[in-house]
This record gives sequence, structure tokens and C-alpha cells, in this order.
Amino acid sequence: MAVFVLGKNKQPLMPCSEKRARLLLERGRAVVVNRTPFVIRLRDRRQSDGTLQPTLLAADPGSKETGLALIRLEDNTTDEQAPAIRHVLCLFQLVHRGFQIRQALEQRAGFRRRRRSKNLRHRKPRFDNRTRKKGWLPPSLQHRVDTTMAWVDKLCRWVPVTHLSMELVRFDMQKLENPEITGVEYQQGTLLGYEVREYLLEKWGRACAYCGTGDTRLEIEHVVPRSRDGSDRVSNLTIACHDCNTAKDSQWLTDFFATDKGLKKRLKANGLSAAVRLERVERQLKLPLRDATAVNATRWALFGAMKTTGLPVAVGSGGRTQYNRQCLGIPKTHALDAACVGNVDFLKGWQIPTLVIKATGRGSYQRTRLDKYGFPRGYLMRQKQVQGFQTGDRVRAIVPTGKKAGTHTGRVAIRKTGSFNIQTEQGAIQGISWRYCTLLQRGDGYGYHPLPTIQA
Repeated sequence: MAVFVLGKNKQPLMPCSEKRARLLLERGRAVVVNRTPFVIRLRDRRQSDGTLQPTLLAADPGSKETGLALIRLEDNTTDEQAPAIRHVLCLFQLVHRGFQIRQALEQRAGFRRRRRSKNLRHRKPRFDNRTRKKGWLPPSLQHRVDTTMAWVDKLCRWVPVTHLSMELVRFDMQKLENPEITGVEYQQGTLLGYEVREYLLEKWGRACAYCGTGDTRLEIEHVVPRSRDGSDRVSNLTIACHDCNTAKDSQWLTDFFATDKGLKKRLKANGLSAAVRLERVERQLKLPLRDATAVNATRWALFGAMKTTGLPVAVGSGGRTQYNRQCLGIPKTHALDAACVGNVDFLKGWQIPTLVIKATGRGSYQRTRLDKYGFPRGYLMRQKQVQGFQTGDRVRAIVPTGKKAGTHTGRVAIRKTGSFNIQTEQGAIQGISWRYCTLLQRGDGYGYHPLPTIQA
């Protein structure tokens, strides 16, 4: 992964390799600004002293995760017929915490409702008194926009980004549920245009819904066949491999799982049970369109927020992203999807590790732990720091002796006694004294861990 470089005047320069950054630090020509992602600042060079190249920051927004890709563009402005070539510098996978925010808000609302109604006289509802500004989003959805834009702003401070790009996903709920809807009834709907195949691939995990095979070409399949009056609604559609699609034909789903020998053979090869797989398919068919709704609700808000940066913003569809990946032979990940957004003919250097950035929050103002009924079950200490350390900080602990002897690096959870817990990649290490800990990076509300390199 490339190392971000700032000039003497703290303006961004082009990223460099890890080897070059190591040499600059050893020779005293640079100092460390940030550990993860790694950022250095030069002591003897300004932004005006170097040559900057066009750089693209691309985003692939999703309901649970958002992919970010930092890309260097080849300058082909003089030749309009030249192919669009991209060089991948960094890949990021941003994991949102919208579900946790929603749970916390529902729990708080339940506690308040109980306190206000238990043994109290009835009072008029006050929720209608509140007003919401135009473009308001629920906190769990607004979090997705804010977190993505926070990292866009960070990367723009560390890298001389000249262009922005994002996948403007479009799932039409009315067309997904009722493809036959037309005329005025459809004009009164929400969106125009849809990509059913891309939605089904996401819903079924890009694997055959029946046998679980994922390394083959998948086809759209009707659960209730058209010959048995099955509809084209998305609730009746699934993704299947060619063998399963051909073998099922016009059978009912239960008959297909009970009698087809080829299906049982493929399930056994994948280590799956027919009964469990059938139950999963039936349960998956009833899942709501929650993820698609979340993407629809936030896509324009994110697009508007990106335009406020003052940089040119290009958009691409999910179908075009999938087409680019298949043509270039690139596997499916959120970060690589971001690298394939828009117009791209060649993508170089994409086989690099992806840094997973998980939103963990900055703790809680609440100093009282509650049980599921809302009654106190424990109390936290008032101060948030112990011996200069705070929960969420990244530390390195060098323990000289004992059962826990060695070097441990990770996020710290503090205690008032000074005996800390450190969450490392191998697991949690408990009971580490603060005297052995060295601060590497202050907690910023995110957890980091790299993913291994993906091969084609």
C-alpha cells in the first residue's frame, strides 16, 4: 500500500512506496503524521517543488460497507482516442455501524416510553411538535453519508485528489416488486430504471441459491415457474447455476429439493444439507428490500455532499461497474468495485491489500450500564483517561516477563486500576499494565485491519 506524503507546508504530495518512506524516516528527512493509514511529512520540500499527477478518489456506496479506491490517472488529455488507464494506489473498505445506531435509538426510545408511561398520568403526544429540515435522513442513514464524507475529506487532505467518482446505484422499488406497472401509476412512483440482475446477485451472495456454487455463470430463475402462474416480481426471482436452472424446470421448489439427484450431489460436494438449504432459500425469499432502500435513500445525499468539495464528480451505474469487472477479470469486492466505477479500459496494480476501516464510535456519554429492562446494572468511571490512555487508542505493549511476555499491538480498553485490555489481530490480551504501553495513535472512532491480497 502506498504511503501518503505531505510537504513542508503540510500540503499533499504524490504518495510514495513503503521503501522510500522508510528511507526518508531513517535519514531524518521526514516525520510521522499518522500511523494508520501511514502518513509522513517532509522537512525539506514543499508542494510547489514537485510534480502532481491527476488522482481519482472513487467510491462504491453500500448499505453496510462502502468501498473506496485511490487511483492515479494517466494524463491522456492530448489524445481523445487514448484508452482510460488507471493505476490503483490504495484500497479501503469502510464498514458502517448504522445497524448499531438504529438499535441504540430503539432501546433509548423504549426506555423513555416506559419511564413516561409507568405510573404516570396520560399526557398529550409531543412528537408532532418537532420539525425536520429538508433532506432529513434517519441517524442510521445519515451516519453512512457522514462517515463516507469524513474519509473523503481525510484523503483529500493527504493526497492531491483532482477528481471524484461514485457509483450512483439505482434500484426501482416499484419495478422490482411489479415490473408490469406503467403509465400514470408508474409516473407517481419514485425512480426510473432498475437493474434486477445486479440486485439479485447482491441479495443471494453471488452464488447459486440452490446448490451454493459461486464459481460459475449464474442465471435468473423463477422460484414458482411461469407455467404454474409464477410472476416476474423480485420476490419470485432468484439466482441459479445452469445445471440447477435446467434441472428444476417447472417443478415446485420442495419437489426439486426432495427428488433431484443432481442437486443432492452438488450440495454434498459443497458440504451443504438439502433441508437446511431449502429453509434458507424460503427465508431469503421473504427478506425485505431494506438494503436497497438504504442505498436509495442515501445516494443523492452522498452525491450532493461530494459536490460541496468543489472537485468534479463523475457517476456510474452498478451495471457498468459489473461489466468493467468482468471484462478486466477482477474479483468482486467493495473496494475493487470502486476502482471499476465509470469509464475504465485498463486497471493496473489492483492486486494489493485492502485496508478495512470499521466505524466503532467514540464511546458513550452514558456512565451507567443498563440491563434489558432499563435498570442500572453497573457504573463506569467518570474520567475517560487513565495515565494518559483512553479506550480506543492504538498502543504497543512490550511485556518483558510472565505468561504474556512479548510485544502486543492493538486497540486498548482502559480500566481505573491501570490494568488494560488490548485487542490485537490474534485476540484480546487482558491484564496489561499501563507501564508497558506506548501510545501509537489516538483513538479516532475507527478500527483498522488489513485484508490479504486478492488474486485474479
